[in-house]
Amino acid sequence: MLTSWGKACLLLGISVGNLVTAQDIITSDTSFYGQSPAVYPSPEGTGAGDWTSAYQKAKAFVAKLSDDEKVNLTAGVTADNGCSGNIQSIPRLGFPGICVSDAGNGLRGPDFVNSWSSGIHVGASWNRGLANDRAVYMGKEFRTKGVNMILGPVVGPLGRVALGGRNWEGFSADPYLSGILVSESVKGLQSQNVATSLKHFIGNEQETNRNPTTDSNGQYIESVSSNIDDKTIHELYVWPFQDAVLAGATCVMCSYNRVNNSYACQNSKTINGILKTELGFQGYVVTDWEAQHAGIASANAGLDVVMPSSSYWNSNLTTAISNGTMEASRLDDMITRLMATWYYLGQDSAFPNPGVGMPASIYSAHKAVIATSQAAKPTLLQSAIEGHVLLKNQNHALPLKSPKLISVFGYDAYTPLTYTGSTVSFATTTRSALYQNGTMYSGGGSGTNSPAYIDSPMEAIQRRAYQDGSSVFWDFTSEDSVIDYVSDVCLVFINAYASEGVDRAALSDTYSDAIVTNVANNCANTVVVIHNAGIRTVESWVDHVNVTGIIIGHLPGQDTGRALVDILYGDANPSGKLPYTIAKNGSDYGSVLEPSEPEGKYEYFPQSNFSEGVFIDYRAFDKNDIEPQYAFGYGLSYTTFGYSNLKISKTSASSTQYPAKASILPGGNPRLFDTLVKVSATVKNTGSVDGKEIAQLYVGIPNGPVRQLRGFEKVLIKSGKSTTVTFTLTRRDLSTWDTDAQEWLLQRGTYQIYVGRNSRDLSLTGTLTI
Repeated sequence: MLTSWGKACLLLGISVGNLVTAQDIITSDTSFYGQSPAVYPSPEGTGAGDWTSAYQKAKAFVAKLSDDEKVNLTAGVTADNGCSGNIQSIPRLGFPGICVSDAGNGLRGPDFVNSWSSGIHVGASWNRGLANDRAVYMGKEFRTKGVNMILGPVVGPLGRVALGGRNWEGFSADPYLSGILVSESVKGLQSQNVATSLKHFIGNEQETNRNPTTDSNGQYIESVSSNIDDKTIHELYVWPFQDAVLAGATCVMCSYNRVNNSYACQNSKTINGILKTELGFQGYVVTDWEAQHAGIASANAGLDVVMPSSSYWNSNLTTAISNGTMEASRLDDMITRLMATWYYLGQDSAFPNPGVGMPASIYSAHKAVIATSQAAKPTLLQSAIEGHVLLKNQNHALPLKSPKLISVFGYDAYTPLTYTGSTVSFATTTRSALYQNGTMYSGGGSGTNSPAYIDSPMEAIQRRAYQDGSSVFWDFTSEDSVIDYVSDVCLVFINAYASEGVDRAALSDTYSDAIVTNVANNCANTVVVIHNAGIRTVESWVDHVNVTGIIIGHLPGQDTGRALVDILYGDANPSGKLPYTIAKNGSDYGSVLEPSEPEGKYEYFPQSNFSEGVFIDYRAFDKNDIEPQYAFGYGLSYTTFGYSNLKISKTSASSTQYPAKASILPGGNPRLFDTLVKVSATVKNTGSVDGKEIAQLYVGIPNGPVRQLRGFEKVLIKSGKSTTVTFTLTRRDLSTWDTDAQEWLLQRGTYQIYVGRNSRDLSLTGTLTI
């Protein structure tokens, strides 16, 4: 039984000696959302679904452990390798330990690995099969290097704050698109026996005040509190995590921020209540690095493992069990969940030694463990190609048609000047809008990856010029370059930088805009290429008569140049579409343009009220009738497509508004994923070249946003040919979260059904009555 003090600790979410959090709770704005309700005890993993065998093995393993060995497995240790973190070995039981490492877009740090396209680039591809293929080959690299768990994929931040510093690591500002792509990523990575660690759970939507700090007066400032109501957290922020758990995700990383004024790594509602109970999560919860802020309270709230170590736990765990502030079963469950993941992925039978290819430094003597492969190259390139989005193609400026002279401008065109052999240095401490060290293939911080090489746009352009007998002129350094007036095309390369640790300063910058404008003023065929780690607005030159083409290049990874040149010359037909909305003006994003800052009586307890609810990105633009510059889901092709023949049919006439009760499996109540409706449409390639189209399905749920993405299919259609695309709508797709019943509620009434090219171009409309 818990002592009265232990119960008080649970209710307050604090540990002895950490009373500052109590002040945090007392000063919360109860007029807004107040506190998350307490949910105890932490549910034990059951081995539900296909976890049964793994749990049997894990429990047998835990039964052999001493108390000290159990405690040792709850926190990371320092090891002489390049892993981001390690779980120590237990040689007497044949357990070699666990190596975990960054990041969701490829390995960061070692040699002989590839730089893969970043999350935002995968999001722009809208290609679930390609997302899976990318994950498979990336997983092979992690496995070859002896990395048991990848610290990714990322679905938090979702992208609430337009200037968010880490939005580029995730897939999209839409939970449905993010959910599909993270699901495929989890399946692909774990098919290679590599564990995934979904991050960051939850409400981690800004970098500003993400960690506690101390000001110049020595005053302690807590992390920002993401104050989210129950409906919003389910319908937006939990949604992609649920898809990932359904796909078999093995670990979830809790975030730095507070959620409704309780630190995310000790929030019993989100961990015990939502993740482990509602979603039936069978894996373990690990902290982001140094994100533990309480002792026994965090364990009772559902935290299982601390990285990189724990000053709160250690022998305090066994002491807490002795004095009644923690149940012995909680410690056993923590280790069972950890070990079940190891067995679930078969890492006990055939997996390299942890960290075998992760040297502490690539500059010290180490064995060459080569994880790159010839087989991965087609996927590397295709993933890089499909994340490019063609926004403007005036007078069919693209594809290029045997240009005699190509002029290249801008600081983003060439190979990075600073290159160490494994990583390019990306700053993490400034709010710079630019990366001026060469072409930007990745964002900065822990999500950065290590390229085997970097094929810059300029190198790829010169290769093509050699083949075609073209000439190339360039100027990478001048803001007011002199232009050769016989240039057939002027290519301008700029970027928009973002990094972990700091939110972006602006959605555009005057330096880059001046380069574009100068070239366009002097070149009648100016094509702008932007490598962007997040939304980049183009209002100052988008309507310039000489800006004939705009390509959003996102973050393609090491094949950035080769992929772009294939698109520029028509060897590849652009097929990417925006995974976010580009506004005409930054102010159009409203209250979620910038991160929340400490103010007023909450100067030392920063608050971020998610008062917009579910209305972010295109949902907000639709609600407020704001015309975007480029809509969510927008992207051009070198061909055209027509839509016709919309069909809507029910596959199950449900008589209940709530899902039938069922045993909770990973992902939650399996009845939520029953197909209730099928929608189909005919898409025809009405142009002269073959191309891929992304047909998109949006649903207007009664009493909800105007429309929400609820289906997409990317299909290759030959010129002049047609194909039928089919979408399935599940119970969850058609429901809203009922805060009273704490369940998904199917609405009664008329649903609007839309199918088309993007969220603002939906030529097929129909209705569905439930």
